[in-house]
This record gives sequence, C-alpha cells and structure tokens, in this order.
Amino acid sequence: MVDLSTTLAGATLPNPLMTASGCAANGKELHRFFDISRLGAFVTKTVMPAPRSGRGTPRMAETPSGMLNSIGLQGPGIDAFADEDLPWLASVGARVLASIAGGTPDEFAQVATRLLSSPAAASVSGIEVNISCPNVASRGLVFAIDPLASAAVIAAVRAAVPAHLPVFAKLSPDVTDLVTIASACLGAGADGLTLINTTLGMAIDLDRMRPHLGGITGGLSGPAIRPIAVRAIWQVRAAMFAERIPTAPIIGVGGVASGRDALELAAAGASAIQVGTATFNDPEAPVRVLDELAGLLDERGYAAFADVVAAAHPERRRQ
Repeated sequence: MVDLSTTLAGATLPNPLMTASGCAANGKELHRFFDISRLGAFVTKTVMPAPRSGRGTPRMAETPSGMLNSIGLQGPGIDAFADEDLPWLASVGARVLASIAGGTPDEFAQVATRLLSSPAAASVSGIEVNISCPNVASRGLVFAIDPLASAAVIAAVRAAVPAHLPVFAKLSPDVTDLVTIASACLGAGADGLTLINTTLGMAIDLDRMRPHLGGITGGLSGPAIRPIAVRAIWQVRAAMFAERIPTAPIIGVGGVASGRDALELAAAGASAIQVGTATFNDPEAPVRVLDELAGLLDERGYAAFADVVAAAHPERRRQ
C-alpha cells in the first residue's frame, strides 16, 4: 500500500488529487458520479464579491487538444456561496480549497473575510487566490502579470485570513518571468502556489468568419498546456532548490487526464495535482487519475507519494 498523503503548508490531505477551479462548479454536479470526499480537496469555482453574469455567448470552443473557455467568472457571489454551497460541501465531508477573486486587493480580502464567516468555514482547508483576473485599477490588466499587483492581492488576503489557514496564489503562464511573480507572492505571504492557470488563446469560426468566442479570446486548457505546466512547475521548483525564492508547496494543474500525467507534474515538483478539463468528458476523471497514480507509484516501488515529488530534479536525487 502506497502512502498517498500530502502536506501543503501545514494542511495534511489524505491524497494529492483535487478538482481544478471552474471545472466542477461547487460540487453537487460531480458528487452524482463519485463521492467528492474521496479527493484530497475539492477546489471550488472562483467566487467573487457579488453575483456576476459572466461573458456573452458562445463561451466555449473545442480545440484539437483541449478547449477554450471564456466564462467570465460567472457566479452567484460570496454571500450565496458562504450560505449555501459551502455548507453543502461540508455536509458531504469535502475538504475545500476555496478559489476567490475580486477587482481590487480589498475585494479579495472582503471575499476571504465573508467566506470565513460561514457556519461551514471549518471545512475550508485553504484559499486559492485567483490573481489571473482583471485589475480594475490598472486598465483591466490581470494582477498575475505584475509582481507588485500580485503581491498587493496576496498581502491583503493574508492579512484577512488566520495564520493557520494556507493561502495559495494561482499564477498565469502568460508572463516572461514566472519565478519573479512567484517570488513576489511568496514574499507577500502566500504559503504556496498553484501552477498554472489557463493560457490565453483564440479560435476563429471559418463558416461565419468571426471569432468563435463571444469574448474573442479565452483560456486554453487540456492536454495542449500540460508541457507548459510541467515547465512552469520545474522552473519554480528549481528556483526553490537554488534558494532564489522561498521553498513552498506547489499545486500542479494543466492538462492532467491520466495517472502518468499526474506523475509527471509531481516529478517536476508538484505536491498536489488538480484535474480540470478531463472531467468534461469523464466526470470520474479525478478519482480515476488518483487510482492510476497509486498504481504507478506501487509499480515503481515508491512507498509514499511524497517520495516522488520533485524526483526528476538532480538536487532532489542527491538528497
């Protein structure tokens, strides 16, 4: 039997598998297919301060190796989430990694504060800060492309959240120096990082000769971005080994559809793995990937999942 437990900034989870934000709503839909408490954590759809209708349609487009989405963070807002969705997640025993966002650092902090006022706040194992959304004070540019803007959000959330609750910064790959952004977030109080969010893409409908998505551009996810995720995780973990930035846990996400995919992200340096787009055609993908990962670790003689984290790095192999 392989020990699948993992520890993320003091939060111990029974296994490293999670959903990815936005790909499983807030749990009820996926729970029809498997018990979501089997997962190490359930990551919620990103919740905003107020109800939000999102972008115009069409919102999704298939690609040869994944999908584009332009949902626009649609949702009922933090009040509805804290009063209805979080209590339901707690009722089924889910460990919750709550994804939050806002248009300003103060809005991020307000969402975190309201979240933790819920009667079900004890079910929250951590907060994932989605800084890949527009900064309304900076010409609509996303926070995650700027170290100072990223740090401002993380500092605001960290100040609003009890010290025992880990905060993870979810970063965008659409930057020239991801390590600099990661360093800024960790320096501002993030306990860990989620790598990566979708990368910006576009598709054109050749029958109508216009952009396929109503929002014109959208986030590319699925198998096409897995090599980008592996690269991002590797670069940030290597910077930690080199002591260029503080050592912190990384949650890996991007194109994971099998146990082998999960193992690759772990070997690059991820201490937990999220499954997202794969759930659209296989709702049981998160638990299937978990079972496949356990089998692969057993076949390779690993006694624990922790033994494979960053195993591809020469620094880890020398330890």
